[in-house]
Amino acid sequence: MKLFGIAGWSGSGKTSLIEALIPLFTAAGLKVSMIKHTHHGFDLDRPGKDSFRFRDAGASEVILAGADRWALMHELREQTAPTLAELSARLSPCDLVLVEGFKAAELPKIEVYRAALGKPFLHPECANVVAIASDEAHAVNLPQLDLNDPPAIADYILRFNGLA
Repeated sequence: MKLFGIAGWSGSGKTSLIEALIPLFTAAGLKVSMIKHTHHGFDLDRPGKDSFRFRDAGASEVILAGADRWALMHELREQTAPTLAELSARLSPCDLVLVEGFKAAELPKIEVYRAALGKPFLHPECANVVAIASDEAHAVNLPQLDLNDPPAIADYILRFNGLA
């Protein structure tokens, strides 16, 4: 499995870009998975549902399974959050794992950058940025990709990972 990251400030367009890239990769015959890091607390479950009640009662893991999908919910309780390597090891085999967030992780990544956000570039401090995807040109010493051209970005990612 090849892991490739998409990093950038909140509101830069990371999720929209990934949403456009996934169908391009699957149309090319690749099996694609996704890992997204969030700094915000989240819950996929709802109070009152059986799976929520099991977790609330103290279960470490609950698998919810149906005809169309299954989900594993793991409670960290007092444990530290898993690393990207630990999370990716839980995935089924695939060709490409796109990773949103995990800015400090040691994996190649594209920085999605919009000057209009008024934020600095991540790449001077963010390890392993191999290209910038933006809606305008910038004076940087990295390959620049047009954020509004997902097929060109997909091609770059495929070639970078030896999947083209």
